[in-house]
Amino acid sequence: MTRDSISNHLLELRSRLLKVIVLFAALSILGIPFAAEIYNIIAAPLIATLPDGSSMIATEVASPFMAPIKLVMYVALLFSMPWLFFQLWMFIAPGLYESERRFTAPLMISTILLFFCGVSFAFFVVCPIIFKFFVGMAPDSIQIMTDINQYLSFIFKLVFAFGIAFEIPVATVLLVNSGIVTKSSLISARPFLIILFLVIGMLLTPPDIFSQLFLAVPMWILFEIGVLLSRNK
Repeated sequence: MTRDSISNHLLELRSRLLKVIVLFAALSILGIPFAAEIYNIIAAPLIATLPDGSSMIATEVASPFMAPIKLVMYVALLFSMPWLFFQLWMFIAPGLYESERRFTAPLMISTILLFFCGVSFAFFVVCPIIFKFFVGMAPDSIQIMTDINQYLSFIFKLVFAFGIAFEIPVATVLLVNSGIVTKSSLISARPFLIILFLVIGMLLTPPDIFSQLFLAVPMWILFEIGVLLSRNK
């Protein structure tokens, strides 16, 4: 690959990333007037489990102003992900063989759908269970008042972790079909991968066995689906 070719690829990558940044900035600006409504939606899983009289608090002077802006930017980043995936696929597509390009659209759609399936699973299933567990474990003498910045960081870390983890079938299919690994080698490595999934669940979720398994078990299932969908090699 020549220097000019590398430069052209870098320029194209920069152009596509700039398109993602423009969409992210536009969504952030458009979302600011609706920050209160967005907050009510995002806070719902925790608010529903808090005892009567409890609420979230702001422990820093700038938090009442910065927290809604941070929240809007988190949501804008979340909804920019499909556009990011599309731009990455379009950047990769010219380097594929003609026989491989016909899989581009299904894989791109699968990437977006799996990401939002992971996000939805985390927000609507995992988060309520985790919050109910944490609140239920608190002694009666403790008044629960969660800092809003800590809550936003916690929930979006969890949501993005599940969104990325649900991309395992796509990653598995790409690795096998591109010849980087073989289907048989992945099957042989299954015990080690299961341990890896448990470690990832431990690192990306709160320190309780339930939330760790909520991430590790779907990763294992999605890995098995990816192996089934891969070509035999």
